[in-house]
Amino acid sequence: MELLVRYLDRSDSVSSAMTQDTINEENLRDDLRYYFMSPCEKYRARRHIPWKMVVQILKIIMITTQLILFGLNNQLVVSFKEENTMALKNLFLKDYSGIDEDDYSVAVYTQQGVYDSLFYVLDQYSQLAQLSVGPIGYAADEEGNLLPLTICKEYYKRGTVDPSNEAYDIDAQLETVCMSHDPKTANQWKTQNSSFFELDFYRLVDIKVTFQLKGINLQTVRSREMSDCYSFFVTITFDNQCHSGKVKIFLDIDAQSSACRDWKISGTAQKNTHYLLVFDSFIILVCLTSAVLCTRSMVLAVRLLQRFSTFFHENFNRKVCEEDQKEFLNGWYLLVIVSDIMTIIGSILKMEIQAKSLTSYDVCSILLGTATLLVWVGVIRYLGYFQKYNVLILTMKAAFPKVLRFCCCAGMIYLGYTFCGWIVLGPYHEKTGDLSRVYPDSCPITPNNSWDRLQQPPQP
Repeated sequence: MELLVRYLDRSDSVSSAMTQDTINEENLRDDLRYYFMSPCEKYRARRHIPWKMVVQILKIIMITTQLILFGLNNQLVVSFKEENTMALKNLFLKDYSGIDEDDYSVAVYTQQGVYDSLFYVLDQYSQLAQLSVGPIGYAADEEGNLLPLTICKEYYKRGTVDPSNEAYDIDAQLETVCMSHDPKTANQWKTQNSSFFELDFYRLVDIKVTFQLKGINLQTVRSREMSDCYSFFVTITFDNQCHSGKVKIFLDIDAQSSACRDWKISGTAQKNTHYLLVFDSFIILVCLTSAVLCTRSMVLAVRLLQRFSTFFHENFNRKVCEEDQKEFLNGWYLLVIVSDIMTIIGSILKMEIQAKSLTSYDVCSILLGTATLLVWVGVIRYLGYFQKYNVLILTMKAAFPKVLRFCCCAGMIYLGYTFCGWIVLGPYHEKTGDLSRVYPDSCPITPNNSWDRLQQPPQP
């Protein structure tokens, strides 16, 4: 950098008889000065409009608006899935309190409790149309036949257990037995297949009930948009792997959205989505323009670096150091190009989602969200042209390597505490009982412990 500064600070006085080499040197000096100017200085020097800055400001406004519109629509989708999950848990889980216990939903402790919970699922499933208040029903195949409900029980192949005499004989090989039946007659299974439901709990590992449901998100009708259809793949698991006398019941749902095959909205005008499609198309055009301008600037910077290196090699027989070469390679341009590419791909996916051709909400959210983050971070480049902001940016740039080293050292201490707390304190405190829940603020001493109660003064 010192070599570059000394070159730019040379005297501007030239002889009256300027040679061609001198003219080339002055042109190179002028180009170097112009390259390292701020957009405002470039405008005052050559009256060139800073198109890149104008495009970036316009892009920030448009991309943020696009993200807000998409986020509001995505919020409806997320709330629909979450509320359906809660509704299905209340429909199919007996004595469900509305709050999951740790990582499971319900726990039973008696054999009769397991039978009651299992038969409760079958009874509720067979009466789904009369029980559910939402637009949900049984799934059917392409021929119109209802998909069956399936029950699979997994157990040890052979075994005998005698806790009184501390004796057992277990064949650890697992076997799985499944049966399926028509959804509407699922409540008749317990009489038609009584032998299947005779469970040997000392051999039982788990029971899985799987079925598929269909639903429609009708809340978008209020905003005059076409509704999405959903397929809910429901799995209810009775987990007895611990054989501890506690059977945990899980309900897992995998929701997949798709465009409805047959739909009709009457009584109101359908929302015109052409304006949103035009807006997304304009964003794609702006991002393409931004990517082209940044690519052009990077190419011009490389050419200017080549001219600068050639001049010093021919006139001073010196090579430009790497520090000076890095001044020509602007990482902000690369950041902007990456954000433009992600915005273009995300906008195309958003347009397909609006046209109900795709339902990749998660992928679109990742692309648009990350692109918006990079766009806002890219604005820091223009703040660096102001003296007060530039001091802050340079401070952050100089401190970043030290912060990374500090994080590495702190991470080692954190990992050491995590494993130590899990092993030493885990059996005695709920916050350290699981490796994923061990935090640095976890402390085995709580106000509920006996020692704390002894230290507290008696209450009047």
